[in-house]
Amino acid sequence: MGRTSKRRNNRITALQFLYACEINPPDDLELQLRWFFAGKERKRSYYGFAEELIYGVLENQDFIDGQIKTYAKNWDFDRIAKMDLSILRLAIHELENRLDIPPIVSINEAIDLSKLFSSPDSKRFINGILDKMKGTIQRPLREAVER
Repeated sequence: MGRTSKRRNNRITALQFLYACEINPPDDLELQLRWFFAGKERKRSYYGFAEELIYGVLENQDFIDGQIKTYAKNWDFDRIAKMDLSILRLAIHELENRLDIPPIVSINEAIDLSKLFSSPDSKRFINGILDKMKGTIQRPLREAVER
């Protein structure tokens, strides 16, 4: 995969955990996170951004899923590929809650993740949903907003 940024590595890590949760929901989130990070190549502290993303998605999942259902017209929510769903959840969480990340960055990262981890058609599906959402964002698309 070559050299990737710390943020990209953290997004990949968050995606892996969210996908695993989608396949097999944990009974004990804290314990599952501890096991998950124990199996990683770096210390858990390296993955702080990933943990923020994981908690953010899981805490806001009902809202995020509502957004997906709104923008995925003519798609049966339950038939969306689990990986695509995890990528969308991550991106929508960033778009809605991470003002420190420019929306264009979140969208581009989601598309890149779909190229790495999903089917060739997924890129168009994910881009289509996020592009529709982009039109509703009430902040600069290419800039972070100060907290």
